Order: sequence, then structure tokens, then C-alpha cells
Amino acid sequence: MEEKKFDVQSLIGFILIGGILIWMLYTNSASEEVVDPQQETEQVEVPGNTDSNQPPQQEQDLQSQGADSTALAQARERLGAFGYSASLPSATENTTTISNDVLELKIDNKGGYISEARLTNYKTFDSIPVYLIKDGNASFNINFTTTDGRTLDTENLYFEPEVTQNGDNHIISMKLKVSENEFLEYRYVLKPGEYMLDFSIRSQGLNDVINSSRDINLNWELKGYRHAKSISYENRYTELIYEYDEGDDDYLGSGDFEEQEDENITYVAFKQHFFTSILLTDNPFERGKFTSENLVQDEEVDTVYTKKFAAQLPLELQGGELNYNMDWYYGPTDYKILNDYDRNLDEVVPLGWGIFGWINKYVFIPFFAFLSGVLPSYGIAIIVMTIVVRIVLSPVTYKSYLSQAKMKVLRPEINELNEKYKDNAMKKQQETMKLYSKAGASPMSGCLPALMQIPVFYALFQFFPSAFQLRQKGFLWADDLSSYDTIAELPFTIPFYGDHVSLFPILASIAIFIYMMMTTGQSMQQTQQPGMPNMKFIMYLSPLMMLFFFNNYASGLSLYYFTSNLITIGIMLVIKYVIIDEDKIHAKIQENKKKPKKQNKFTRKMQEMMEQAEQQKNQQKKK
Repeated sequence: MEEKKFDVQSLIGFILIGGILIWMLYTNSASEEVVDPQQETEQVEVPGNTDSNQPPQQEQDLQSQGADSTALAQARERLGAFGYSASLPSATENTTTISNDVLELKIDNKGGYISEARLTNYKTFDSIPVYLIKDGNASFNINFTTTDGRTLDTENLYFEPEVTQNGDNHIISMKLKVSENEFLEYRYVLKPGEYMLDFSIRSQGLNDVINSSRDINLNWELKGYRHAKSISYENRYTELIYEYDEGDDDYLGSGDFEEQEDENITYVAFKQHFFTSILLTDNPFERGKFTSENLVQDEEVDTVYTKKFAAQLPLELQGGELNYNMDWYYGPTDYKILNDYDRNLDEVVPLGWGIFGWINKYVFIPFFAFLSGVLPSYGIAIIVMTIVVRIVLSPVTYKSYLSQAKMKVLRPEINELNEKYKDNAMKKQQETMKLYSKAGASPMSGCLPALMQIPVFYALFQFFPSAFQLRQKGFLWADDLSSYDTIAELPFTIPFYGDHVSLFPILASIAIFIYMMMTTGQSMQQTQQPGMPNMKFIMYLSPLMMLFFFNNYASGLSLYYFTSNLITIGIMLVIKYVIIDEDKIHAKIQENKKKPKKQNKFTRKMQEMMEQAEQQKNQQKKK
């Protein structure tokens, strides 16, 4: 699996989490229903213009403009062999509609491609049906050169539709004809309850029509419609993903304009955060060229589209003919649905790279699915999952706090050493390490447990914004856990904050601040060590960053952080006042100091290196 690149927003979030963890380290050391087939059949619309005596559309246009028969003949001649297709009754601006219980598609005679794709079970944030394709926001075109030198684009040519039904499956054949037995065909098969439809491109009898020495390119473009309350937040997760080299994947879409090329392409996905359009092929494309353009420069003005995607894929002739078996997917970016196809489509869901993605796939996704299936609301499911995560990590919290308690007990002696050897940094370090060794304490014993929590924190940071189940699910004052909650609208926009006030980020920021105050203890009274980050500044900065950064983030994520910090505070209070007795720790340390302590190889080696450095320093002084 190709490692995912960070976009700017994810990097900021990761830095925020990292800042909080640095603070911790420092304080430690310091159902698919089937519709009645009859109902589906009634939704199949055969093109209305079937009068064979009526001239085709382009001829009607020319006739309405007063064109003579010579002009009509020239119009046919421009198409060469495909002039036959232009003379058929189907050469009109008509569409054929097919649907099942989850998807409705309209396929245009002109170009033979889908002109409208609607997800029947979903609405946008403002209660409008979710369209992935509508009003010309997408195009699908095969560009090729004929043997007589013409360059043609199928998007400008008229296909003849033929509708059939095989059981509950709806089949549409769109043929661009040279004659009745010579044609280029797009074939669509829509099955009940499926977002995925079979699609194939094949030609018959065109080996003498298509110039095999020139490139044949499939060009697919789409401008993603806005579906969410915050177009900038939706745009953050809108990207182009493709699979190449039999399983590797990559993406682009985090910048204003990006372009990329790769080889052996097996699928291309135009992802619009929670909804995705995907083209898959059984026969890999030899190469692919992809572009992504950001269409949101000003959130107040650019309110319709998020990004514009384009893919250019070369087609190859086999025996002089085209023959590609493919699939189209128009549906939700739902991990379970995509993963069930067993086509590596789960990579379309941004769960994080490496260990972060594994934790999400094998722990959080199945666990959250179980909780949301048995609990009355998704908000309660988030809270319960947070409680379980914190309980599982409580031994790590205990070890970190125990290390902090030991360091607190040793602090007076460390301060004495600092004062005694304030003019000899090397000697001060040597004596400090000896003290740690005798007492059985180490700053690293607090660092390592805290570091173990980073994969969990970041995995959840990726999980909640990608959880399709949270879309338009409310909890308390939040009407959509996949978007920001709003308790007040502002009459102006604050840079980096927005034009609204979200309560969950405020609560999460307060909880983080209280947690940091608790973990500070006496460490804030210490003199700031040279070269160390100003932890007091971080203590105030981290909650402030949380407040600003998460104001436009999914309220489900803020709910998690709020609950998580509340539970952590509770666990630390129990550890401090019930489990850990600092007097006993002090007595234990004193006992350890009396016992002979065998140094491990690493400590012994470090001490030897410092002693050698001290000797060299003394020798230089004598010179």
C-alpha cells in the first residue's frame, strides 16, 4: 500500500496532537432491500423519438437555420463512417433512465454516457437529493483517429440505445454505428440494490475504421458537487485516488492544482468526501494521467463545486477492435460497502497510512459498527467507545503517572545537583544519571508509555471524519456528527475560526486545559531548561489550537476528544489519590538507593563516555 501524503489540515491536526503528547512527555520526564421488479421496469424510459421519417437532430438544426441539402450532406461527411449513426432516429437529445432501489441513472444518446446519477436514499445538508452527475458536471469521451484521417470525439456523436432486461437486471446497450453490424458499443448492466454497475466498451467491425497507429484515449472528467454544510471541510477530504501496479495506490487533491502519471492503472476514483465515482477495469490501462484542480478559492463565493478531476487513459486495440470489461461505482464512501467488493476499494476511505490504517480497519471500524448496532444513538456509541479506549490505555496512563510521581519525589535532590554542579554541565549530567540509577527511576519510563498512545490518537483522528455512519446523525445540540455543531452564528468571519461558534470544541479545549494544569504540578515552578520548549506556552497554545482548528471539524471528533480528556482526568485523579502513595514511593526509592545497583550496558556505556569527555575537558584546561 502506498503511504498517504499529509495534506496541510491533517498535518496541523497531527501537530496539535503531537504538541499535547510532547507536553505529556515533558511532564513525565520533568440493508439492501430489493424493489419489486415490476416497479423498476416502470422506471425504464425508452427514447421518445422513434419516428423514422423525422430527420435527426443535427439535420433539424441545419434545416431551421435555412441550410440547403449541400450543407446537410457536408454535416454527414464530417463524420465519415459514423455518418450512418447521425442519420438514425436516435440522433436526438434524449436520455434513457434506469434505476434500482439505491441508484437512478440517465444515459444520454449524445455521447452514450451517464448524464445524471442520483443516489435515491441520501440528501445534501440542505435536503436536496444527492447527485454525483447532473447538468453537465461530468464528461466521458473516447478520442480516436479514423483511417481516413478524421479525429473524432464520441461525446459529440449520437449513440442508439437498446433497453433489455435479464431477470431483475436492467441492461442498456448504447451503439455508435457505422452500419447495423459495425459499431462501437457501451453496455451498462444495473443490478438490484447495487451501487456498482457492469460496464463494457467493445467494437465490432471497426478494424478498418479506427486508425491503430494513432493514440486512442479515454478521457473522464468530473466537477464534484458540494454536499456538506462546510464546503472547505468537505473539500479537505475530496481527492482523486487511483490504483496502479496491481495493488499500490496514490492520491492527489490537497493542492490548488496537481498533476500525476503512473502505469498499469486498475481503478480511478473521484472522491467527494462521503460520495464517490469510481471507474474500474479488468484489463489494466497501460498508463494514466491525472489532474486535480481546486475550485474553492473563496468559501463565500465558490459554493457549488469542490474540485475538478480529470483522468486520461489510453485504450489498446485487440485484433483491431476495442474490448474492455469495466465497472462503474456511484455511491457512498462507506468502508463496509467498498470493502465488500474485494477490489481494494477500501483504500478510497482515508483511514491513515501504515499502523494507523490497520488500527482503524481491524479495531475501531468493527468495534464502532458493533456499538452503533446495539446502542440507541451514534453519539452514545462514540462515548462508549471512548470509555473503552481509555480503560484499555489506563495501564499506560498509570505507568506514565508513576514515572511522574517518582520524578517528583526526586526533584529536590535533582535541584541540589543542579545547584552544586551549575558550572559543570557534564558532571551534573553524570551525577543525575547516577541518582536515577540508584533510585530505580528514569525519565524514559514515562516517555515510552506516552509514545505508545500516538498510533491510537492519530487513528481516531482519521476515523471520525471518514465514518460515513455519522453523516447526518444528530446528538444533543449537534444535528450532524460528521460536520460541525453550531450554537451561535456570527455576523462576521474570524480568520481560521469561521462564522459560527461550535460548543464541542470549546468543551474539548477546556478539558485539555484542565488536564494540562493537573499534569503540571510543581514542574511549572522549575527554571526553564535551556534548549527545552516553553511548556507553559504550549499549555496555553494547545487548547487554543483545539478551539480554532476543530471549530470547523466533525463534531463527532470533538465529542471524542472532550470525552477522552474527561475520562483521562478522572483516571489520573483515581491514580493520584487512591492508587499511588507518594510517601511509599519515596520510601521505596530510598531503599533502592541503598542497594547495590548493577548498571545495564547502555547506562554503563553512557557513563563511561561522559567520564571520558570530562577527562578530556580537564586536560584541555590544564593546557
